[in-house]
Amino acid sequence: MFIPTHNTKTTGFFGSYGGQFVPENCKRSLNHIFEGFERFKDDPDFLSELHDLHRHYTGRPSPIFHCKNLSKYLGGAQIYIKREDLNHLGSHKINNTLGQILLAKRMGKSRTIAETGAGQHGVATAATSALMGLECSIFMGSKDIERQKLNVFRMEMMGANVVPVDQGQCTLKEAVDAALSEWLKNMENSFYVLGSAVGPHPYPTIVRYFQKIIGEEARAQLMEETGQLPAVAIACVGGGSNAIGLFAGFVDDIEVQLMGVEPGGKSLAYGQHAASITLGEPGVLHGFNSYMLKNELGEAAEVHSISAGLDYPSVGPEHALLKDIGRAQYFIANDQEALSAFYLLSKTEGIIPALESAHAVAHAIRIAPTMTKDQIILVNLSGRGDKDVQQISNGEV
Repeated sequence: MFIPTHNTKTTGFFGSYGGQFVPENCKRSLNHIFEGFERFKDDPDFLSELHDLHRHYTGRPSPIFHCKNLSKYLGGAQIYIKREDLNHLGSHKINNTLGQILLAKRMGKSRTIAETGAGQHGVATAATSALMGLECSIFMGSKDIERQKLNVFRMEMMGANVVPVDQGQCTLKEAVDAALSEWLKNMENSFYVLGSAVGPHPYPTIVRYFQKIIGEEARAQLMEETGQLPAVAIACVGGGSNAIGLFAGFVDDIEVQLMGVEPGGKSLAYGQHAASITLGEPGVLHGFNSYMLKNELGEAAEVHSISAGLDYPSVGPEHALLKDIGRAQYFIANDQEALSAFYLLSKTEGIIPALESAHAVAHAIRIAPTMTKDQIILVNLSGRGDKDVQQISNGEV
């Protein structure tokens, strides 16, 4: 049985990664959130309400799908996808926002604050806040606002205040900076809904808890449908929430290879990719220690990805531990490989993946021909590509 070495009861470290590298007043608020999480995560009423929302609002369980055409086209392993793209609003993000905002409401908060890159976490936060009657502010880099206009409109339709961030590269890192700054000024009445398995303790633990439903469902579904576990489970990795959710279902199954796929961007030159765990080194960003990409001053590097949801210069601390102990492997798919996978899945199966998810599909395409036909590759299709179609059709890649 595999059990990661971490102590989330106190300092929230996964091995040497994670922690709370924040001011004391912020630690108090973070610990207050952790206390609320510990109080409610096993509470029958809380879990009953969350389950009911997943069933009737999210549309869970999301199915698995055998990509017979793609598998035949490639030869080798059978490719199955976990259809998180079929969730309400089109991605895995709703799993986390329902859990966190239900927690926020139980804790008496009246406002949610969040960051977003591709807009999927922002959309899910806006929708869940509307559902639960909370005021909502979403911080988004101005570059991402331009390339994800549809998601911005969706957030505003649901009553969220979308706040442009014009600093730095005007993408996800800067959105996180601005959202955290706003939360620090309004911690009494606001709940920071962090969208990925990053940030200071307890967020990596909280996000994993609410996203583990992906892997737990997929494991049971594959066993029921095929009678076997996958040889490989693959997910894209930016901050790493969809991947940690998938991996949670299989981490104890040592025979299942866990593979995360990072954005290789335009090239492996500085500022042209966002392969934090593959090409980075340990460092502290946004209040936690993990692998990160650094510039010559040791600060967060400039990053790039065709996908607005993956261009983050660090990665969740549990992924850092999984890499170090060899339980998971991490690979790179560049922009062109992701775009090719985007088109190939669309053409062979009539399923348009999000550009984020297309990175995971790209790696499945890469390894399937090297495997036998009785082996299974499970890919987490973390989101659908409707949001990316205009960007691609306009040649903005």
